[in-house]
Amino acid sequence: MSYTPSDGFPYYFSLIGNVSCQKLFSSASIFEFLESIDEEKANHRYASDKWNIKQIVGHMTDHERIKMSRAHLLSRNETLRLWGYDQNSLVEKSRFDELTFKHLVLDFENVRKASISFIDGLSKNQLKIKGMANEYEITLEDFLKSIIGHEIHHINIIKEKYI
Repeated sequence: MSYTPSDGFPYYFSLIGNVSCQKLFSSASIFEFLESIDEEKANHRYASDKWNIKQIVGHMTDHERIKMSRAHLLSRNETLRLWGYDQNSLVEKSRFDELTFKHLVLDFENVRKASISFIDGLSKNQLKIKGMANEYEITLEDFLKSIIGHEIHHINIIKEKYI
């Protein structure tokens, strides 16, 4: 079966395969790819109503920050339903277009370093904790992996439609 982004978690899981959290978050390939993009290309939009690459990177950084905050609560066995957010509103109200692409990539790298530090401190039991995200019951480990699936989705779009 082929999933689409509107399927949420199943789609993101289909992009990552069966790889550990630590390995997914430790891969430097995304940052190597992003560092190959220059400032002019980073401002490119493939259509007038689409985000530019700077906004996509800012969005991925926002997404990881938000999801890691939720993952932190879940890791402490807080009973909660993991809520959604309006990605378009966050990008619209950001300063991504005013910042350099280099700054946005560095910010993303710093967020990733904090994510890795958090993940490295989790026990196997914590990774098995379950919570509700949208209509899905999901383990903390799978919740974390979905962050990378989301990232792969956006990198694929950049490669297919922007570069």
